[in-house]
Amino acid sequence: MNKLSVTGFGVITVLLLTTASLNSGNKSDKVSLPGYSCQDTVRKYKDGSYEGLSRDSYTDEPYWGLVRVKIENGLFTRIDFSIRDSNLHEKFDGAYEKHFEGNQVYIEQSRNDWNGVKSYPQKLLERQDIGKVDVVSGATWSYNIFRASLAEALKDATVN
Repeated sequence: MNKLSVTGFGVITVLLLTTASLNSGNKSDKVSLPGYSCQDTVRKYKDGSYEGLSRDSYTDEPYWGLVRVKIENGLFTRIDFSIRDSNLHEKFDGAYEKHFEGNQVYIEQSRNDWNGVKSYPQKLLERQDIGKVDVVSGATWSYNIFRASLAEALKDATVN
């Protein structure tokens, strides 16, 4: 063997041994190697139906997000998401923009966020990982409320 082959073999051996030792009884969801760290995005969830309610950081606004999620065999099989205006006692939907008549910027924002509300559950069903759900352009508000409501729903579903 030449020097390069021996060095390559040594690096592979060290990585395999490190990986084996990390996987042998380590219940942490973080992997750390010298100069490398990552968060494991795969979570295990208990089967069942869960509900989460959140405003995220928008506590000065009257909007509450509600996520209902069903988990079967550790996978999301159904996700419902809505946002409700607690002052007007109505659901945020495609018609909600009527409250912003004359303000085109808010009307566009309302439309963008409504697109997010409609698409985030389906995207999560497809990807099975909230970290892989892209924010709809102009719909960060609805994404943040969705993410926070989902986190509330999953608090009791996470397997330790």
